[in-house]
This record gives sequence, structure tokens and C-alpha cells, in this order.
Amino acid sequence: MKRKYAKLLLLGTLMFSIPLLINSRVPAGVSFAQQELEYSCPMHPEVKSKTGGSCPKCGMHLKQVSKPVTPPATASLESSAQSDKSHFPNVELITQDGKKVRFYDDLIKGKVVAINLIYTTCKYSCPLETARLVQLQKLLGDRMGKDVFFYSISIEPEHDTPEVLKEYAEKYHVGPGWLFLTGKPADIKLISHKLGLDVLPRADDPDGHTPHLLIGNEATGLWMRNSALDNTRFLAVKIEQLMGYQSASLDIGKSSTTAAKLNIDVGQYHFATRCAACHTIGGGDKIGPDLLGVTEVRDRAWLARMIVDSNKLIEEKDPIATALFKKYKEIRMPPLNLPETDVNTLIEYMKIQTAKLNNIEKARTQN
Repeated sequence: MKRKYAKLLLLGTLMFSIPLLINSRVPAGVSFAQQELEYSCPMHPEVKSKTGGSCPKCGMHLKQVSKPVTPPATASLESSAQSDKSHFPNVELITQDGKKVRFYDDLIKGKVVAINLIYTTCKYSCPLETARLVQLQKLLGDRMGKDVFFYSISIEPEHDTPEVLKEYAEKYHVGPGWLFLTGKPADIKLISHKLGLDVLPRADDPDGHTPHLLIGNEATGLWMRNSALDNTRFLAVKIEQLMGYQSASLDIGKSSTTAAKLNIDVGQYHFATRCAACHTIGGGDKIGPDLLGVTEVRDRAWLARMIVDSNKLIEEKDPIATALFKKYKEIRMPPLNLPETDVNTLIEYMKIQTAKLNNIEKARTQN
């Protein structure tokens, strides 16, 4: 009898230990049929999640970093073939030329890209955003459309038809390699959410969206989110690095102790960051008028109001502001909302630059 109980005890022990032994050989978090998935932020690898979603630091969509492990006999093609399409919805969009394209297959796959959201009736960030990207496009030169591609996606597709987008692109003198896209509202909403470009509206932001610029290399999986209003040379360097280039203008080995002392002209800084995307001083008309001599022909108080918010002057049917608005293809100048001291500094800078250029021209004609 004792021998019988001993056999039963030994049999029970073996039955209990076998699954323990099997489980001990399986990596942590893996069942017999499937490994638990883990997601991580491409920009912040320390951010990990078991359920996916968006990175709490940068808002970028978390990328899957582990794949399901299933027995070979039961593994399906669908479960084993994980593709970047899950991060870049392969929805159909329409270009400004009326061509239908797939977001992942035709626009993203294997490319270095810069993506932003706009809408053509925007009175705030979008005009400056687009103008800055035109500057960036020029800096990239013939690499545009060959090594790097720009995509501006409308968040107001009900209004922004291909024809409207084409007219908008022409107003800003957009070159090759840059597509303006529209599509179904639900598809565009999905794209903006997946890319981490959608944000909650803020009471102090009448624009309806933040001017983010997502740049990345799909082939390498490197992505970063910047401001579309950032320094264009900085953005150009970042894009070149994503393409595998190192900017010749960067002297990495130079010691900071030997660097020249910075001498920042505040007026020049404001003009470069707020005005130069659309205007020049003595360089001819761009998207907006050349500002050479503007301080001499316009009333200072009017000029200050124009700088702060030209849209209010247009709404008041100011004759000069209205005429300029019509002459320059009804492109709205975004409100700069600068404090009075900065507005005065900007006006003085334009006045000084006009005087310098006039003196140079005077000396040239005399000689």
C-alpha cells in the first residue's frame, strides 16, 4: 500500500514539474503560443508600453519592438508579417494635381520625408509655416524630389480640394518634390493621430493646430518632430543627417573656447525669424513686397499695426492693407503679436538697412 502511494506521489510530482520545466525555458513574458508585445518611442527608447499609443514626452506613435512568437506549424503570414504600415496608415490621398496616392506605399516607404499639417484658409501659423518651408526647400536644392520629399496635408479637406491646394502652392512658389494632399476627413485624422501631429486645441491658440514638422527616414526608422517655424538651416542640417550626409559647415572638433563672441542684432534677429520668409529689404518682392524704404512711405503707427496684426486692418477695410492683400494674391500675413519694444526695434532695423543700401547705391552711382 505504501509503495502504491509512493508511485502516485512520484507521478503527481512529475506532472507538476514538467510544465514548470517547460516554462523555465521560455523567455519571460512568453506563453506557449505568443510572446507579449512591447512598444517603444523611436525618439525616447526608455519610454516603453505594453499597449501601444503615444509617447508622453514627444507625442510620437510608439513603435512595436517585439514580435509574436508562434509555433511554426500554426504561425500565419498575417501574424508574422509586421510592417510599418501599422504606423503609417496606407490610406488613399489626393495630390494638388488630382493624382491618387497611397500614404505608405507611395509617399513614405523607403523615403526621407518632412510632413506637416496645414489648411489654406488659416490666418495664423500656416502662411508663415509654408513660407519657411519654401526657404528650407531652396536650401536643399536639387535634393528635393530626389533624396527628400515634403508633404503638406490639409486638415480642412472639405474646403481644400486639389484645385484649391494647387492654387495655394503656386502662390508660395512651391517647387518640385513637395506635395499638398487632401482626402477623407477620417483618413486624415487617422494619419495625424498615428504621426503624433494632432494636439488638443488651446484657448490661447486660435490656429486650431500646432505648426509641427515631422521629419524622418522610413528606411532607417529615425524620426524627429520639430517646429515648422524653426531655423531653416537647422532643419536643413537635420534632414541632411537623416539622408546620411554630414554638413560641411559644421566644425564638430572646434573648441567652444575659441568660438567668436556672439554679437546679436535684435532687429536683424526679429526680421530673420519673423519677416524674411516672405520679405526682403532691397532684394525685390518675394511672397510679400520688398520692404526697402517702407519706413519712409508709410506712417509709423500704421506700420506698427501692420506688423502686429495685418488681418485687423483688412477687416477694417483699410485701403492700403486691402490693396496689398489683393496685389499679393490674398496671402495673409500671420499676426506677429510682438510687444511694442520689439515692433519699434524691427521698424528701426528696416530704417537703418534702407539707409545703408541707399548710401551704397549713391556711392556706386557717383563712382
